[in-house]
Amino acid sequence: MGHGLTPVARIALAVGAAGAAAFAWGTLVERRRFTLRRVEVPVLPAGSEPIRVLHVSDLHMAPWQRDKQAWIASLADLRPDLVIDTGDNLGHRRGLDGVRRAFEPFRGVPGVFVNGSNDYFGPVVKNPLSYFGGPSGMVTRAERLDIGELHAFFGELGWVDLDNAATSMEIRGTHLEFFGVDDPHRGFDRLDVVAAAIDDLRADDAFGDDDWPDRGSGTRVRPAVTIGVTHAPYRRVLNSFVNHGAQLLVAGHTHGGQVCVPGFGALVTNCDLPRSQASGLSIWRHGLRSAFLNVSAGLGTSITAPVRFACPPEATLMTLVASP
Repeated sequence: MGHGLTPVARIALAVGAAGAAAFAWGTLVERRRFTLRRVEVPVLPAGSEPIRVLHVSDLHMAPWQRDKQAWIASLADLRPDLVIDTGDNLGHRRGLDGVRRAFEPFRGVPGVFVNGSNDYFGPVVKNPLSYFGGPSGMVTRAERLDIGELHAFFGELGWVDLDNAATSMEIRGTHLEFFGVDDPHRGFDRLDVVAAAIDDLRADDAFGDDDWPDRGSGTRVRPAVTIGVTHAPYRRVLNSFVNHGAQLLVAGHTHGGQVCVPGFGALVTNCDLPRSQASGLSIWRHGLRSAFLNVSAGLGTSITAPVRFACPPEATLMTLVASP
């Protein structure tokens, strides 16, 4: 059988079979191969106790995804000191049912969160080739989701909303300063509002003691580790965060490329972030300043494009340690 095929036909048959096998792997196996990535980030003052930060992103949750919900819930066994959620939690009009099951074990663990566009809008079918033309645009026919209900649940957990806002907290003896933006992919970020929120936060933390460092405003404030949080890591946002003194930037959105080429990596990032920084821990430089950047490849996909290849779903356990 097949002995009468031409060489070109045999090649086409082989390519088709390989493509079918890759598609089956990506849809049936890899998108459920949940992975915990562990990294150390040296940003704490000398002598500080390590802080364990669980970074989760892009759940795109549907209520029937019980395996994903159970795996996320099991991460509570890591006993993180802090959870950072970088958005796109919802993937269905009843996605909150699954989000509740996933995050209920984290009740009482400090956390911060920002919105992604899919917390506002339900999934729609898109042409995957369109991502090669640049970041995806707004789809007017998308269903509106109940983001207020999502925020109410996160509030019940004790998590702080960082959408165009700033806050601070003490964890394991270290003063942490946070600021974040609403989804930049839809242009909901207000960097001017964030700048004012940072000024207000630092005014509240101001001290007269000359031992406190001057942040450039003439007031001396309590030493802090500063963390910038965004869903989509657009350059304008990362640069602004670095300008405001962030030492660690935390983001999602890219899905790590979602479909990658082994040995090459992500083909797209769905924003203006360089492909080489589509996932993992790297250094973001802006002018003479720099910060660590952790981009999560995320834990889900849209239910309209349920495939991952060479890019398994992930959460990240970041252990913040003393800087050398």
